[in-house]
Amino acid sequence: MKNKQHIAIAGAGLVGSLLSIYLAKRGHRVSVFERRGDMRKQTVDGGRSINLALSNRGLRALDEVGLTNEIRRTAIPMHGRVMHDRSGKLTFQPYGKTGQFINSISRSNLNIVLMDKAESLGVEFHFEQRVTTIDFDKTQISFSNSGPSEFDTIIGADGAFSTVRSGMQINDRFDYSQNYIAHGYKELHIPASENGGFQLEKNALHIWPRESFMLIALPNPDGSFTCTLFFPFEGPLSFSSLKKEKEVAEFLKQTFPDAEALMANAVEGFMNSPASSLVTVKCFPWAKNNTLLIGDAAHAIVPFYGQGMNAGFEDCRVLNQLIDKADDWKSLFSEFQKTRKPDTDSIAELALDNFIEMRDLVADAKFLLRKKIEAKLNQLFPEKWIPLYSMVTFREDIRYSDALAIGQKQKKIMDGVMQTSDIENNWEHLNFEGIVNKLDYDAQNF
Repeated sequence: MKNKQHIAIAGAGLVGSLLSIYLAKRGHRVSVFERRGDMRKQTVDGGRSINLALSNRGLRALDEVGLTNEIRRTAIPMHGRVMHDRSGKLTFQPYGKTGQFINSISRSNLNIVLMDKAESLGVEFHFEQRVTTIDFDKTQISFSNSGPSEFDTIIGADGAFSTVRSGMQINDRFDYSQNYIAHGYKELHIPASENGGFQLEKNALHIWPRESFMLIALPNPDGSFTCTLFFPFEGPLSFSSLKKEKEVAEFLKQTFPDAEALMANAVEGFMNSPASSLVTVKCFPWAKNNTLLIGDAAHAIVPFYGQGMNAGFEDCRVLNQLIDKADDWKSLFSEFQKTRKPDTDSIAELALDNFIEMRDLVADAKFLLRKKIEAKLNQLFPEKWIPLYSMVTFREDIRYSDALAIGQKQKKIMDGVMQTSDIENNWEHLNFEGIVNKLDYDAQNF
């Protein structure tokens, strides 16, 4: 592992760019190949670019490469959810304790920061280079406009529809699955006010839960909000059922009245933007000889826990950590996939579960009481009862797989607690210590 390698990374997205920084810092020659053009030379509307939720796992990786302070300058802290019911009534639900928050950040701006940092370390980016084939025995990549190039190592960070992974799929004993949910999404826009201010609470993620679907809004530095409608593709009320401008206008006004009143050209935006799909991808193994899959190429998930990017960044951090213990690249890749696979499967499951919570439960009185009881348990026994959301989002020292296992145990206990007679009026008198003692794990182990 002391020998410096020429490493090819397919994909100049967030994960590929971050990984290139880690590897360049170790002295390797890194070449990144991207099928699209250089986004730094194209006009990007920062106010309407896709937002992401950056949390502790992602921040830890960015901190390791010295980018935390620069990223925080354009990030907007979101301390909790603001729920909007049909009448416009607002309910605030904090994400964690005071001082705990996630960050709304522009995908394109973050990607640009990562690419600039990588280039400053000597990483070579090659744009408009579409990977066509991989020769795993020779560690060669062929591109649409050139013949094969040979490298010491290849890493596929080319997203959910990875070409590198497609090449692996034709090999024997390669497991692969992709599952689309019945919902897709479209982006809408709430502009800044006339004086450049925010028309909604700035430091929150806004949700309009409507049982089988929902609208969310994340703040942008320019005072606007990027809104995302998660909505069924088919059915009586779906993308396929809303064909005319009049139908869309009526739907938005009746379903999200307070949001619709703030939106700019909502009907036009709805009609002109195609509905995008949401997919979960699982595969194994992630490695073939000297080639590795990472990020969405290995484990794409739906966005409902805000962990897709964070999980990909954690991939980079874990891989970098394992390099110090490995004898060669093959053993490194083997240990990496063995270590990460249980965690990425777990966050995929959690992300699907959280969609149901966000669209169906966050406005439910029983659910809100349940969360209040769990917050009290955490307040009284902070190292014994950690809410699932906090384990996933704020405790990067707890693996996703451990968080899922503990969360399932907590759910079973809370299901029993919620059966308590007249709990709505008596919850403050529960035997909180007795509830915590039902957990048979020591949180200090994690």
